[in-house]
Amino acid sequence: MEDPQSKEPAGEAVALALLESPRPEGGEEPPRPSPEVSRRRCSCAPLDPSLFLGAQLPGFILGAPRCLVFFDIGKKVSLRISETQQCKFDGQETKGSKFITSSASDFSDPVYKEIAITNGCINRMSKEELRAKLSEFKLETRGVKDVLKKRLKNYYKKQKLMLKESNFADSYYDYICIIDFEATCEEGNPPEFVHEIIEFPVVLLNTHTLEIEDTFQQYVRPEINTQLSDFCISLTGITQDQVDRADTFPQVLKKVIDWMKLKELGTKYKYSLLTDGSWDMSKFLNIQCQLSRLKYPPFAKKWINIRKSYGNFYKVPRSQTKLTIMLEKLGMDYDGRPHCGLDDSKNIARIAVRMLQDGCELRINEKMHAGQLMSVSSSLPIEGTPPPQMPHFRK
Repeated sequence: MEDPQSKEPAGEAVALALLESPRPEGGEEPPRPSPEVSRRRCSCAPLDPSLFLGAQLPGFILGAPRCLVFFDIGKKVSLRISETQQCKFDGQETKGSKFITSSASDFSDPVYKEIAITNGCINRMSKEELRAKLSEFKLETRGVKDVLKKRLKNYYKKQKLMLKESNFADSYYDYICIIDFEATCEEGNPPEFVHEIIEFPVVLLNTHTLEIEDTFQQYVRPEINTQLSDFCISLTGITQDQVDRADTFPQVLKKVIDWMKLKELGTKYKYSLLTDGSWDMSKFLNIQCQLSRLKYPPFAKKWINIRKSYGNFYKVPRSQTKLTIMLEKLGMDYDGRPHCGLDDSKNIARIAVRMLQDGCELRINEKMHAGQLMSVSSSLPIEGTPPPQMPHFRK
């Protein structure tokens, strides 16, 4: 359920990896990027050699506007210098070249960052350097310079993507649980109104088959505002009779956890939760646990905010990450009844499937810590969500 008053941080748009400009003939210096571009793309952090070329590939020297980093197999030396802007392969400087790298936050996928940086170095190699490197890999060395560059780029790209695919298959989630609560509400969403969860849906998405494998749906009986407003009934389609006959939140949460245990989530299978925004967990579940005198469930402390993932991956502003807009931009129509929690969850799952098909690595990007919403760095290893357990009641 979308919170119209939420102030969720927008997903940061990801900048283009490099500004590629071939070096003009005659040794002229290529045009310098504007100071604004340079500032955004400068990175002074030492780089781990294992991130770039792996054990099978040779070392590079990479130079950014303020840093020079050399690495070879098992070695790394970082030198901070003020003016050096160079790119080298195995210690051979590309003459008169300029190289601008980007900060890690400018990329949604580290592997493509590595490929972009490698491509920048290849673009600045001489024909003789290209032939020498191709010969080292026992590749064809005949052809014009552009052909040699393309051949070498394709070789590095293939090596990196093969490594990524192998590591990804071993470490990624087996399942993603999409959750989109519906809660009590009033027209105008007055700030003093206490929201209670009245629908708890879960859609189980198999990341291997990219199919919805199962669903769970239970209505919840509110205990503070027991009578649903006409606005709430019209918006969600949930009737007063449905919530009157429903279990309380602790009872429904126990059913959800039992259902997840039957699916062996967190034990046999690695999984993560996914929501459309941050408010399902940080606001609605957090408030509901306080109302029901439950401790916040540990398995719900981290999740994938698909709006943030969508904005970063497709490089769009926050205003284009609402559910219906995401569907429209991906060429899909909403299927079902808007603001039905289960139908919303199914449509969110469709977006997740399309993003996975497009090569997005959906991963945990938000968490609750000490009662506060926090972001999770995309540079951290992919971690599965712990097995679901019923939280204890507060004393």
